[in-house]
Amino acid sequence: MASDCEPALNQAEGRNPTLERYLGALREAKNDSEQFAALLLVTKAVKAGDIDVKTRRRIFDAVGFTFPNRLLTTKEAPDGCPDHVLRALGVALLACFCSDPELAAHPQVLNKIPILSTFLTARGDPDDAARRSMIDDTYQCLTAVAGTPRGPRHLIAGGTVSALCQAYLGHGYGFDQALALLVGLLAAAETQCWKEAEPDLLAVLRGLSEDFQKAEDASKFELCQLLPLFLPPTTVPPECYRDLQAGLARILGSKLSSWQRNPALKLAARLAHACGSDWIPAGSSGSKFLALLVNLACVEVRLALEETGTEVKEDVVTACYALMELGIQECTRCEQSLLKEPQKVQLVSVMKEAIGAVIHYLLQVGSEKQKEPFVFASVRILGAWLAEETSSLRKEVCQLLPFLVRYAKTLYEEAEEANDLSQQVANLAISPTTPGPTWPGDALRLLLPGWCHLTVEDGPREILIKEGAPSLLCKYFLQQWELTSPGHDTSVLPDSVEIGLQTCCHIFLNLVVTAPGLIKRDACFTSLMNTLMTSLPALVQQQGRLLLAANVATLGLLMARLLSTSPALQGTPASRGFFAAAILFLSQSHVARATPGSDQAVLALSPEYEGIWADLQELWFLGMQAFTGCVPLLPWLAPAALRSRWPQELLQLLGSVSPNSVKPEMVAAYQGVLVELARANRLCREAMRLQAGEETASHYRMAALEQCLSEP
Repeated sequence: MASDCEPALNQAEGRNPTLERYLGALREAKNDSEQFAALLLVTKAVKAGDIDVKTRRRIFDAVGFTFPNRLLTTKEAPDGCPDHVLRALGVALLACFCSDPELAAHPQVLNKIPILSTFLTARGDPDDAARRSMIDDTYQCLTAVAGTPRGPRHLIAGGTVSALCQAYLGHGYGFDQALALLVGLLAAAETQCWKEAEPDLLAVLRGLSEDFQKAEDASKFELCQLLPLFLPPTTVPPECYRDLQAGLARILGSKLSSWQRNPALKLAARLAHACGSDWIPAGSSGSKFLALLVNLACVEVRLALEETGTEVKEDVVTACYALMELGIQECTRCEQSLLKEPQKVQLVSVMKEAIGAVIHYLLQVGSEKQKEPFVFASVRILGAWLAEETSSLRKEVCQLLPFLVRYAKTLYEEAEEANDLSQQVANLAISPTTPGPTWPGDALRLLLPGWCHLTVEDGPREILIKEGAPSLLCKYFLQQWELTSPGHDTSVLPDSVEIGLQTCCHIFLNLVVTAPGLIKRDACFTSLMNTLMTSLPALVQQQGRLLLAANVATLGLLMARLLSTSPALQGTPASRGFFAAAILFLSQSHVARATPGSDQAVLALSPEYEGIWADLQELWFLGMQAFTGCVPLLPWLAPAALRSRWPQELLQLLGSVSPNSVKPEMVAAYQGVLVELARANRLCREAMRLQAGEETASHYRMAALEQCLSEP
């Protein structure tokens, strides 16, 4: 309690006779006036912090909750007694009781939370000692409740977060205690706090940001440590960007010791994680600030990781990783980048050195450290670098590849631990609680883009094959594919799942082209082919998943050409369903579109294909080529294509549009399919002739098709 009082006797000296006399009077009180007088005497005799548990319990047994409850809710005070005096006495008693953790969690205390919260923002004389004492006691009660296992939840539900925000923003007596309690509640239950009191918390964030921008003394370093806790789990309000960036620029642009600089780097990393580069202004000042951030981060990473035996400040280095990721994103951005070309060149150079330090560190990691969150964070930044740059540090990367495959395999086989590691990495430096969507929970997904680039190169590809990466990737693909299969709600899946599947397909496409022997001999690719065949028919019917369907169809067609002797491809229901779906994907890409002022239509992209054709066209042309190659290898395929009416409809489409509207590469792709179908099956040739195939071939100068159809 905050009331003035005489100290209680030490327990070893026996009971306090004065307190005993007052407690006796309290027990013998016959009416409210006598009880009130006795309570005043009790509160003057003890301080909550100066009495032991037994004495506190004896006071509670003598007082109970009934009379304090009446004191807190009474609306009529005795003549000459200010109404807040009664409430102050009730709060003082609760503060005494709350010193006992068991009593702090008592329902009779918890149901007072809404009342106590209102006291924090009640108006009154700021110099009134009784009011100040009541406010101190109120904070003591609420802090004690917050320290119980379920206390934060009760405080949030009772409106305490909003009350604390208003008390802090009002800068009245005890506002510093409001901030301290807010910090504790946000650390314990960030999501719930923001859900219940977002407008008030944003107001505090705006206030702290303004203070941070204006601070000229040591308080700016304290605010650096506080601000990450008050950044919302989703998006930081744009109105805070200027103040936060300006405050950080002033700090990081000065010569500082590490204890001053590190909190600023961690705050910048938190902002980068939440907002990307949106919080950094465009123009010269913004580009210089971003370059400064990335340079400082790279220096910190090198200092921490290059020296063997140096204790690594993992939270700081992880924050620097986030700033390096921001640098990688901006250096690879073609449009509206904050950086100028010379700055990009300089930053790529310093980031290359920092990534070299990361590789050096990972080469030292033993099996006993593989499950540590900092290792996961280090693999993550390396994956971000390899996704964009594999030509530099090639020797070092090849040296590290065996470790990366083993590491990814370990976490894949212990997927739950991988998710937990992602949580721990986020806790390490980026977010006070849960990780954001850019922190996927498995190491393999982080490495997929880099491995996609590396499988094109002979040396790295041979290492990946030797270490068993293809088999691991097949298992991973099949596991991730299960998440998208019927029975699972794909609407709640993060985009990273589908992106990961597409990247796996790209890796497999590279292996099909560069290591066909591997596809033929490794049993995992037979399982993969079976999954592709059974999955594509449903996939091509789903809205919004055309790009994934294109990857699956093209990969399946290329693999079918290599695995054409497999029993699974000999006209089985699964193989027929797959090729029917592949034909659907290939045949629906273009339509005839009328043009104003012209009698003849033009060949145009279908609406569904048009928006993503830049990402789709290479797969489509490759798919057409692969289908063409499958026709002579699978005798049943040409009759199946004829039954689908694809060759007839294709000739009909070409006959209905202006030849000038069909690009040469399209003519070549269409002719390749039509020629192979005509060569493989007499009925196909006859159907094409009936569809004016020879005339169409002549119009489009398809000499090979024209010759094929002229033969019996």
